[in-house]
Amino acid sequence: MCMPCGVLCDPAFNYKAHVAGTKHKRRTNIGTRILKCSVCLKSFPEFQWDQHISSLKHAGTALRKGVSADVRPEEGDLPADMRHCTLCDRIIPRNAWAPHLNGAPHRKMKAFTAFRAAFEDAEKDKNGIEISHGEEGVDFDVIEVPDATFGVLTVVTVKNTVPQSRIKVNEIRLASSLSHIPSPFTVTAQVNTPATLTAGREFRIVVNFKHPNHGKYDDRLEILFEDLSIRQQFAIVRPIRGIIGSKTDYEQLRPKIPYAPRKRTARAPEQEVVPGVPPAATNSTKWVTKLPFADIPKGLIRILYSANEASKVAAEVRVARLPTHLDAESYSRHFRELLWVEEFKMQHDLEHYDMYGVPLTRHEIYYHLDVPGLAENRPSVLIGDRILVQRVGAEKGHWYEGHVHFVRQVSVGLRFHESFRGHLPAHKYNVRFKLNRIPLRRQHEALSSAFNSPHILFPKAGNVLMRTAGPTGTIRPHIYNRLIADNAPQLQAVASICQLPPGSAPFVVFGPPGTGKTVTIVEAILQVLRTNPSARIVACAPSNSAADLIASRLKVLGPVQLFRLYAPSRSKDQVDTSLHDYAYISSETHSFAVPPVAVVKRYRVIVSTCVSASVLHGIGIPRGHFTHVFIDEAGQATEPEAMVSIKMLSDNSTNIVLSGDPKQLGPIIRSGVARELKFETSFIERLMESQEYNERRGYGKTVVKLVKNFRSHPDILSFPNDKFYLKELQPCGDTKITYSYVGWQHLKNSKFPILFHAVAGEDQREASSPSFFNIPEVTLVKKYVQLLKEDRKVRITDNDIGVISPYNAHCRKVRQTLKAVADGVKVGSVEEFQGQERRVIIISTVRSSREFIEYDLRHTLGFVANPRRFNVAVTRAQALLIIVGDPKVLSLDPLWRSFLNFVWNKGGWKGDAPTWDTDEPVGLGGYDKAVVEETIEDMNGFAQRMSTMTLADVMVGLDDEGDEDRPWREVE
Repeated sequence: MCMPCGVLCDPAFNYKAHVAGTKHKRRTNIGTRILKCSVCLKSFPEFQWDQHISSLKHAGTALRKGVSADVRPEEGDLPADMRHCTLCDRIIPRNAWAPHLNGAPHRKMKAFTAFRAAFEDAEKDKNGIEISHGEEGVDFDVIEVPDATFGVLTVVTVKNTVPQSRIKVNEIRLASSLSHIPSPFTVTAQVNTPATLTAGREFRIVVNFKHPNHGKYDDRLEILFEDLSIRQQFAIVRPIRGIIGSKTDYEQLRPKIPYAPRKRTARAPEQEVVPGVPPAATNSTKWVTKLPFADIPKGLIRILYSANEASKVAAEVRVARLPTHLDAESYSRHFRELLWVEEFKMQHDLEHYDMYGVPLTRHEIYYHLDVPGLAENRPSVLIGDRILVQRVGAEKGHWYEGHVHFVRQVSVGLRFHESFRGHLPAHKYNVRFKLNRIPLRRQHEALSSAFNSPHILFPKAGNVLMRTAGPTGTIRPHIYNRLIADNAPQLQAVASICQLPPGSAPFVVFGPPGTGKTVTIVEAILQVLRTNPSARIVACAPSNSAADLIASRLKVLGPVQLFRLYAPSRSKDQVDTSLHDYAYISSETHSFAVPPVAVVKRYRVIVSTCVSASVLHGIGIPRGHFTHVFIDEAGQATEPEAMVSIKMLSDNSTNIVLSGDPKQLGPIIRSGVARELKFETSFIERLMESQEYNERRGYGKTVVKLVKNFRSHPDILSFPNDKFYLKELQPCGDTKITYSYVGWQHLKNSKFPILFHAVAGEDQREASSPSFFNIPEVTLVKKYVQLLKEDRKVRITDNDIGVISPYNAHCRKVRQTLKAVADGVKVGSVEEFQGQERRVIIISTVRSSREFIEYDLRHTLGFVANPRRFNVAVTRAQALLIIVGDPKVLSLDPLWRSFLNFVWNKGGWKGDAPTWDTDEPVGLGGYDKAVVEETIEDMNGFAQRMSTMTLADVMVGLDDEGDEDRPWREVE
């Protein structure tokens, strides 16, 4: 029996599974706070607050009392049946108190607290001994590289202040000496130990900081004493720290406001919202079908509101909501549920961007609102989106809806209802961003379609493998891009696509980095049009940038045959003017629109994003009008996004062609629950996992793998080729570009165009943002950009350089410091660079601190434990790849450790040498537990030396999810 939950034991009762479940966790771990409702005069655990204030019972009580139901939570009183654990800062039911004390989280926190107590006690002067520099320790602050190379000194004094006291100095040492780890610090004492320090006497210890490499370094000075009068041993410790880098950069970039996690409070409900004025462009299209609302079911919301971790919520969703088997009949239900799970998290994450007490600036009929982070799509705001504002001090629950009419670099223009009067420049407003549900509703409409053809969704061997690969001989003489004629895999892909019988299973062009998959798709489209006069094609991509690339390469068709369909939310300023002739611009609204359906039917090729393809169905294009649906970069689309064109526009004769690389990044999924439920698995990846799409068995019938890489130097390609592509990729790039940095004077190995610069940096955060930045790495990135720009042998522009980093805060700091050096260098996340290439790529990995070691293990260091993110990052470079990072942290991951071994053994390493054997085979899977154990051992050893306390298995949990750094996707 589980006493806290009162669950009786029976033969089928699985205690272990019960303890891991949602019900047990809710009963035994209420949360961090008890909140009180001033309307109902009742207290609730924090995780139940949202459910309470949205309940009919709460609304009814407020109505009876004649007060607003929009209330903020107050601190509630701790109920008599609960206790507060001050160590864990959790509220625990009394009948679960004993299990909590014996549980692993409490024991880990207790052990860590013991370590901190031992450390704090050791830092204090005691028994009459006074040591200079105080408990803050020896801080060299920031030392410029030339000074640190020669060495910088400081003096620590030790004094006995007690009359007639005799204190023996047994040992003076650095903590690093016990683990034999190289340290940039050395200590030299005036006395030889052991020695007796009598009353009034003092001696000096010289601490020398000498090191040639950038980074943050720390150690501990440990002085062991013995009071001879009572024969008692004790120790006094002083932390030692120093930074080697740029003082200027530190002054400019260090946190201006100390980091303090933002308290998350539930949004009070909006009781009355005055509708705003939408842009005319959003109402310019005449629809023949209505989009379903597809609101999230309340039963699913109740599960998702659980305070449990993602894996447990996912397990509950799987049991309660998902069909037991995924097939053509259950397909729609399965993916609608996953789409709702993702929408729930998107809505929740938008609350991060709520603003309080901000001004609005009026310009005629528009109100301008400055939105921090808008340039980085944090949040993503499009024309037609809704933003709610409420004047500070106004009636609670009363909001005005502003529709976005234009988007600038750092601001948006809003229009409100005419009743939005009395605005003064001095007024301040609270602001809420509302999720644009139109793209989600389009996907739900597609998933609800009755078209669930098994030969498309779940192709079987009988559908595809009996067919022979299309012969290439008839295609070769007519190839438009002559480079394809000499590339056997590309030629085979084009031939196979052209000769697919109507209603074939989806065909996949598997395109690893730099192999020309978009070139292949464009050629295939042109050849289909040439060989089939009645062909009609819709070509889609997950993003506007990818769709624009397809359209720009198809301009040979001219505006009579080619139409680029843009959503009305797309600003003309965001589109290359050369594509305006291929789009439809309304003469009334002067914005992108959709021409009459009769005009649309005349085009032979229509290019759009995956989601916007539903517009074609919405204006009345009949199913089966298109003979082919092409989806480029299909690995970056969720399965519901891919299904918009397939399920809404196809019939049993339509052929589907997908191109992408399942070894690179999948779609961006914000919800940890959705990721647990495999929502990150794209349609193309799911197909590629089946035997029917085996690269050898299905070659030319269901799939063609492109193998000629036209992007990278052979050494840059070598490692990902080995790890991800079975060593099948062949370097075929233009050697004038790919070899342009061989012999560069700043390479460690002049013939090897990869450089790993090891730096022991410092993780920092500021204000309420949980995103990390690392100033030593920012300095090194700037240094390398300067060296590249100053080089006289290889002339490159800002556009030839890209900087990739997983943390939004770090990207902002890099952009800030590059403004005066190279303002045009693109700095962004791995997701922002997928599908792109640069002559030089600099990767800054950011994470350094061992104190965040469990966070690193759980949250994958940005891209450390995600092989696809690693693959994309290291395959963007054409001629030179520079990585700046902390090898001690990166080596936690086997893939990164293998890569670091590869670079070290090729002679491409700068900075402190690896602390591990680079010739030792790297095990598969998991993290390097030895590194974790080494950290714990250091803490254990210190606690044992400084006190009688023992530390065991110290791990400290930090934030829940790294959503601050997860970019928002643009899908319309």
